[in-house]
Amino acid sequence: MSKTTIKFIFLAIMLIAVQVVVFNHIALLGHAVGFIFIYTLLHLPLTLSANWTLTIGFFMGLAVDIFADTQGMNAIACTILAALRRPVVKLYFPREEDITDPCPSARSLGFPVFAKYAITLSAIYCLVIFLVESMSFFRPLSLMLRIASSTLLTFLLMIATDSLTSSHNEKRL
Repeated sequence: MSKTTIKFIFLAIMLIAVQVVVFNHIALLGHAVGFIFIYTLLHLPLTLSANWTLTIGFFMGLAVDIFADTQGMNAIACTILAALRRPVVKLYFPREEDITDPCPSARSLGFPVFAKYAITLSAIYCLVIFLVESMSFFRPLSLMLRIASSTLLTFLLMIATDSLTSSHNEKRL
């Protein structure tokens, strides 16, 4: 196995564990839930085939579902997220050959493009997970508040995780 593969396996296991142990039990102001583990899906190399990306997304969601007892909601949301990842990258960064690193990050895409990429996919994930969870539009304002606040919290957690996991090549004093 390559160093990159081991890094992604370790990152996925660590973020799934943090999600299950910490973030599934915290709802800020009763609405915002952070979904930190989807950072691994967003950070997968763009050169990875669509089949592998979908498979990894499904099994990551399934792992969270098993430990959180959510009956496949995370599996479907992660699979949809994995399917929409490449079109969202092409939406914000039409020339993939200009990307310096195949793993999307603030360093490789630039912060503005990565921020748009991360917030779009966070919003898609939160929209799918909360629509599947509620299965109705009975309380649309509460649903929209949960989607918006969870998207913002997830985005902030992903920016923090990206800054912690990025490799810095410059020398520091």
